[in-house]
Amino acid sequence: MIKVGIVGAGGYAGVTLIQLLLRHPEVQIVWLMSEEAHRGKKISELYPHLSGELELACQTLDELEKIVNQVELVFLALPHGIAINYVPKIIEAGKKVIDLGADYRFSDNMVFKKWYGLEHTTEKYLQQAVFGLPELYRAEIKKTRLVANPGCYPTASILGAAPLVKKGLIGLPSLLVDAKSGVSGAGRGANLKTIYCERNEGIEAYAVNNHRHMGEIEFQLSRVAGQPFNVTFVPHLTPMTRGILATIYGKLKKPVSAEQLTALYKEFYQGEPFVKILEGRTPNTKFVDGTNYINIAVEVNETTGTVIVMSVIDNLIKGAAGQAVQNMNLMSGLPETSGLRQIALYP
Repeated sequence: MIKVGIVGAGGYAGVTLIQLLLRHPEVQIVWLMSEEAHRGKKISELYPHLSGELELACQTLDELEKIVNQVELVFLALPHGIAINYVPKIIEAGKKVIDLGADYRFSDNMVFKKWYGLEHTTEKYLQQAVFGLPELYRAEIKKTRLVANPGCYPTASILGAAPLVKKGLIGLPSLLVDAKSGVSGAGRGANLKTIYCERNEGIEAYAVNNHRHMGEIEFQLSRVAGQPFNVTFVPHLTPMTRGILATIYGKLKKPVSAEQLTALYKEFYQGEPFVKILEGRTPNTKFVDGTNYINIAVEVNETTGTVIVMSVIDNLIKGAAGQAVQNMNLMSGLPETSGLRQIALYP
């Protein structure tokens, strides 16, 4: 059994991790950490649906050094800028880390500073971290001690665009990502924009042209392209609990049919256990609700020469906790799909 600890257990990503790991045949959750206000409270007090399933009390980060040796791997689900202070201590204790936050997603300190306004103080580990998209970096993930779990918007956007970018089929820069997310992506904390009366029966674009995930998308697609690659990224908050739909538009360099592109996507993702390429229908967030799957469909507007890619994920699972478990499986030599074969909750 792999013994793990979860830091940030009181948030949505943290509790989703708990739910997945409780069903995992090879994992034991040894301890949980959350914010100071949760110190000593059982996780079932914070989330009553866990009553009788897990009764661990929450500890806080000031206890990390005392208990880190009780586990083999630590999941960090923290706001940006905090994990930097703890990742070195965990790795130097001989443990593995999966950071669900943003602190190690850029291997370039200057790019990190541009998007997050912070000077990275552990650049040594920044260079060691592997971006946790198994579909692109599986071999590296298997060998690393530090995985930077991708953001939810970037997961849907990068996997949706990668085959086009890798094959050089679209002009630079012509990629536009119109993305829509459920409210759980904003976290559990109180926020005026996410309360019921503000969010219900309305949809709103936000952080237009400066959402931090735009930097993550650009950074990774530049790696895929082998040259600088810019995108226009517009996120929207929608009145649903979970799910992301990323609709990606790009100008094709030459005429290509939707059938040809669908075949390309099937070849690119052949053998990927959590990628489904759809034909004859558009993806719906309900198709992936509660799962680690990503569904992708491709269409072409032949009149304008525009490719349209539609990509859907569950933002809390493939966009966060499920992908973290997928990465843990790879890092630990387990079957990649262990604990992750759930099908969608439907209807």
